[in-house]
Amino acid sequence: MVAIMNEALELEVGHRVLEVGAGSGWHAATIAEIVAPAGVPRSEWGHVYTLETVPELAEFARRNMMKAHYNDRVTVIHADGSVGYPEQAPFDRILVTAAAPDVPKPLLGQLKPEGKMVIPVGSAHLFQTLIKITKSITGEKSSENLGGVAFVPLTGQYGHKIA
Repeated sequence: MVAIMNEALELEVGHRVLEVGAGSGWHAATIAEIVAPAGVPRSEWGHVYTLETVPELAEFARRNMMKAHYNDRVTVIHADGSVGYPEQAPFDRILVTAAAPDVPKPLLGQLKPEGKMVIPVGSAHLFQTLIKITKSITGEKSSENLGGVAFVPLTGQYGHKIA
């Protein structure tokens, strides 16, 4: 699934990427290998900002990035990912690794023109669709259905309301 999502994002060296749902940090590290590869001058590097709502997971991802020497290419933030990260917006690419009930409007607003977002959308439990959204140079959005998936629910202000 990580490879499918990365391929759908059409990542390139220099891209600034927002990932919603850091987990262990592994997916962010795979993105960093593409947008900020070791053989390229740092001045051409992109950067990955990854948000995690669970404090213990955010700290786990932060430690993993330091141990694996990705902390210069990946920034881990404990925050509500459903509202994005306006402090560093806009982003070339946005990846959401938890299923949203709908595409969060703040994330769409933080996507650059000609940007791409990949997000699972659907119920909190199964029956979700992986959607690829492309924003045109004029800001118009188009979407593509990439197939059925099963992700944990996105929580937070624009996520599922889990009791």
